[in-house]
Amino acid sequence: MKHLLVYLSLFLSVLVKAQSPTLPIIPIPQKITAKAGQFELNAQTTLRFDLNNEQIALASNYFNQWLSKYAGYSLSTGKQDKNSIVLELTPGVGQAEGYRLQISNDQIKIQAWQPAGLFYGIQTLIQLFPVQAAASTKLAAVEIEDHPAFAYRGAMLDVGRYFFPVEQVKAFIDMLARYKINRFHWHLTEDQGWRIEIKKYPKLQEVAAWRSESIVGHYNTSPRKFDGQKHGGYYTQEEVKDIVEYARKRFITVIPEIEMPGHAQAAIAAYPELGCLDEKLEVGKVWGVSSNVFCPNEATFTFLENVLSEVMALFPSPYIHIGGDECPKDQWKTNATAQAIIKREKLKDEHELQSYFIRRMEKFVNQQGRQIIGWDEILEGGLAPNATVMSWRGTEGGIEAAKQGHNVIMTPTSYCYLDYYQSLHADEPLAIGGFLPLEKVYSYNPIPAELNAEQAKYILGAQANLWTEYISTESKLQYMFSPRAQALAETTWSGESRKNFPDFVQRLAVHMQRWKKEGYNFGNHLYDAKAMAKVEGNGVKFDASNSAKQGTIRYSNNGSVPTASSPVVDANQAITQSGKYVFQTFQEGQAIGRSASLELSFHQAAGKKITLNSEPAKQYSAGGPGSIINGVIGSDQRFNDAEWLGFSGKDFSAVIDLGKSSSLKQVKLRFFNNPSQWVYAPSEVKVSWSNDGQNFSKNQSSKVSAGQDKIVALNLALKNAKGRYLKLEVSNFGEIPAGAPGAGSKAWLFVDEIVVE
Repeated sequence: MKHLLVYLSLFLSVLVKAQSPTLPIIPIPQKITAKAGQFELNAQTTLRFDLNNEQIALASNYFNQWLSKYAGYSLSTGKQDKNSIVLELTPGVGQAEGYRLQISNDQIKIQAWQPAGLFYGIQTLIQLFPVQAAASTKLAAVEIEDHPAFAYRGAMLDVGRYFFPVEQVKAFIDMLARYKINRFHWHLTEDQGWRIEIKKYPKLQEVAAWRSESIVGHYNTSPRKFDGQKHGGYYTQEEVKDIVEYARKRFITVIPEIEMPGHAQAAIAAYPELGCLDEKLEVGKVWGVSSNVFCPNEATFTFLENVLSEVMALFPSPYIHIGGDECPKDQWKTNATAQAIIKREKLKDEHELQSYFIRRMEKFVNQQGRQIIGWDEILEGGLAPNATVMSWRGTEGGIEAAKQGHNVIMTPTSYCYLDYYQSLHADEPLAIGGFLPLEKVYSYNPIPAELNAEQAKYILGAQANLWTEYISTESKLQYMFSPRAQALAETTWSGESRKNFPDFVQRLAVHMQRWKKEGYNFGNHLYDAKAMAKVEGNGVKFDASNSAKQGTIRYSNNGSVPTASSPVVDANQAITQSGKYVFQTFQEGQAIGRSASLELSFHQAAGKKITLNSEPAKQYSAGGPGSIINGVIGSDQRFNDAEWLGFSGKDFSAVIDLGKSSSLKQVKLRFFNNPSQWVYAPSEVKVSWSNDGQNFSKNQSSKVSAGQDKIVALNLALKNAKGRYLKLEVSNFGEIPAGAPGAGSKAWLFVDEIVVE
C-alpha cells in the first residue's frame, strides 16, 4: 500500500499549500480554481443557513452527522461570518442540482439554486477532508463550480434473488448519496421472490416471499446443486416508507419495480389463477428465465392494478418501473384467453400482445399521475405512448426509442452490469459471467454516436445494475459495486469533457483509503497486471499494463513469479518462444497488485495474418482479429476476455495467410456455450484451403454437438491438405429456442484460438 500512502501525503500537502487544483473529488467537478490561503475547521466553527427551510436543514444535518462520526463533534448554528460554513440558496447558480463551493481563510460558503445542490456541495466538501481525522482540520482555499451532465444518475439493486435487510439497503443508499447518484431503482419482484408487502394479497408475503432452496455454484453447473436452505423475506409497508424517507433525506428518488408480464413465477406460486396453466407452482429456485408468466386475463389486470395502487401509495416517485423484459410467449401461444385477445384486438402476434399488456398497465399508471419505465423489450410490438425505455440489451433499444421521441435511460450490459467479473484472475469470487473492468465502465458515453443533437436530448442518463443471483452477502455486494459504480457516477455527473481515467485512478486511491478505514469492502484491481499477446506484422508481441497505468511490468517465461530483476516488458519485442509467461507490476522495487499469466503455444497460424469476412461486436473484440491466432487459449470461464471474438447473430468467416504453402494435418477450434447468457456453440464448421487465396478446395465440414459443455472443442482432421491460405466458415446457432433466456433473439457466437497443425 506504499503507493497509496505516498499519494495521500501529496494530497495533504495540496490542502495546506493550495498549489494545485487536483483534489480527490469523485465525481470530478466541472471547474476547480485554487486560491491562496486555508480555512481551519474546529469545534468552534458554526453553520449558518435559513433555519425555516426544511430541505436546507436536511443538508446541514447530514454534514453534522458525518462530522460527528468523523471528528467526534458537530457544529452549532449561528450568525457569525468568520469561522463559519454558510449554506445559501441563490438563483445565481443556474443548474437545478448545481452548486458553488468557496473556501477562504474566514469562511466556507456553499451556494445553490435548489437544496439538492447544497447537498451535493456538502458531499464535495466532505471529500476534501483528510482520511485521518483531527480536532482541527485545515482545508486549502479553493473555488469549485459544479453541475451534473445528466439529470438521471441511477443504481439498481435486485433484492428478488437475495433479500437484503433494511439496514443494508440504507447502507447502499448512503454510498449512492456520497457520489451524487440520485435514483435508486429497487428491483422488488422476481421469479425467485416477492419482496414487498401488499396488504390486499397476503399470500405474497406468506408464499411468494420464500423459496425452498437456492443454487450452489453457477447456474450452468451440471448437475445442479442446491443448498437445501429456505431463503426469503419481504419489506413491510412501514419499512418501505422508512427507506423511501431515508433516501429522500439524501435527495435520492426511489423507483420501485414490479415485474410484468414475465419474471412472475413467485406471484403465480401464491395465486395460481394469475398464470396461464392454472396449476400449483413453487417459487423459483433456479436462476434464468421462467416460462411461467402472467396470463393477460381480467384477474391478472385487477391484481396488478391493486398491487400498483398500494405501491404508488408508498413511493412518491414520478416513475414506476413495470419490467417488461424476458417474457417467454410459449404459454400465451396455447392459452385460450391470450389467443382470444389477439383476435379481439386484431393483434399481429404474441409480441403485440405484450405491447397490449404494457399499454394497458401504462394507461392505469398514467391515470394516477405517474409514468412507466420498462426494459427495452417493451419496444417489441409497439412502444407504449408515454413510456421511458431502459436500454439494457445493448444501445440499440435506446437509440430506437430516442429516435421515436421517447425518454431513455442507458444501462447496456457491456458497460453497466456490475454483476459481471471485474478481473480475470482465477481467485475472483463467482459471478454470472462476462468481464467488465473498471476502465471499461469509466469509458462509457451514454450518448450514442448514432443520435443527432435533438435526439440526444431524450437520453436522460445512465444506470449501474447489480443483479444478485451470485451476490448473497453485503460484503460481496460492496465488492461488486465499488469502485465501478463510482466510475459510472463520474461519467453521468462530470460528462465526457471532464473525464480522465489516470486522474480518476489517482483520486480513487484516496477513496479506497477511506473505504478501508470504514471497513467497506471493495474491488481493488488498480495494480493487477494485465497481459495480452497481440499479433503485429508477422509475429507476436506482448501488451502488458495495469489499470492505474503506473509502475513497471516485469515478466518471466518459465511460470515463475517475476522478481525486481526480471526483464521489463518491451512492447516492441517479438516473442518466438512457447512457454508460460507471468507478469507482475513493480513500483519502487516492490511487487504490487496481482500477477497475470499467459500460456503461449506456437502453431502454424500463430502470429500470421488473418482477414475477417464478418465483423465482431465492438464490445467483444478487445484483442482484435489477431487474438484468435496469437498462440493463447482463452479463459474457460469468461467469454469476453481479450482472447475471444463475439458475433451477435452472425456467422464467422475468416481467411488465414500462413505465409507459405504448408502441409495441414488438423484445425482445433473452441467455442463458448452458455445459453443462460444467450451464447451458443455453432451449428456447423467448414474448413477449406488454397495456394492462391482465390481457389479453395472443397471444404471439409463438421456438425457441432454442444450438449451441456461450457466450452465446446472441435478437432477437425484435414485429409491431404496443403496450402498457404486456410478458410474457416462457422455457422451461427441461429434463433434462441423457446423457453430459453433470450428466446426469439439471435444467438451470440464466441470464437477462441484457431490452432493449425
